[in-house]
Amino acid sequence: MINAIKLWGRYARQAVRSQLQYRASFIMRVFGQLVLHALEAVVILALFDRFGSIRGWRLPEVLLFYGIAHISFAVAEGTARGFDLFPRLVKSGDFDILLLRPRSTALQVSVSDFQLLRIGRLAQGAAVLAWGMLTVNVAWYWTHLLILLSALTGATCMFYALFVFQATASFWTVESLEVMNMFTYGGVQTTQYPLEIYQKWFQRFFIFVIPLGCVTYLPVVALLGREDAIFHSPVWLQTTAPVMGVLFLLASLYLWEFGVRHYRSTGS
Repeated sequence: MINAIKLWGRYARQAVRSQLQYRASFIMRVFGQLVLHALEAVVILALFDRFGSIRGWRLPEVLLFYGIAHISFAVAEGTARGFDLFPRLVKSGDFDILLLRPRSTALQVSVSDFQLLRIGRLAQGAAVLAWGMLTVNVAWYWTHLLILLSALTGATCMFYALFVFQATASFWTVESLEVMNMFTYGGVQTTQYPLEIYQKWFQRFFIFVIPLGCVTYLPVVALLGREDAIFHSPVWLQTTAPVMGVLFLLASLYLWEFGVRHYRSTGS
């Protein structure tokens, strides 16, 4: 395990070094990411400026959701981009080369396209989260910080798992399943607001099928000391719910290994 982490670090350093070869281009792309996602935050500000609150949720509380969703997605997308591009490896037959190496295929695919430029989205999400923490009516004790950290960890694992699931489907479909983008990129848009504002079927789907609500909605409800208006869940369940992200990631890696064992080369 330690050897694998060291190897991942070496791959990541090489990728970072290559992306920094053209620093002006890199800085402009990071700045572009920063501005693009800042505009999304402006839309939320305009929304609350017009309506004041959404179903009792105020702007500082929604900023917490937004910050958690975008930070965790930026980390997952930056480190799991290789899974997003995995169908190209299957179509070209290049995945066969990875199978010949005495290393985990999941590790090799994950670092095949390390995206440092996602740091723009990460910085923008961190700024929004800090704004929310400073303006929301919460006394920040270490327990609150622990809940926030667990939500960030769980959400990152959850988004990472969705990229792995999407890549795994390519073992049987070869082509990428665009429908999975509803849960990866669409999941960010969903989790940047509290689940309470959505329809009942939608709330249940994102709790029991794709449990994004377990890693954002429930821990933030515990953080704010609000009542869970959907399931009336106890506080202990709200604070431990982010572990679902880790379990979802483990399940996705298990399915990945299953896919590798049943892989048939395209021969192209």
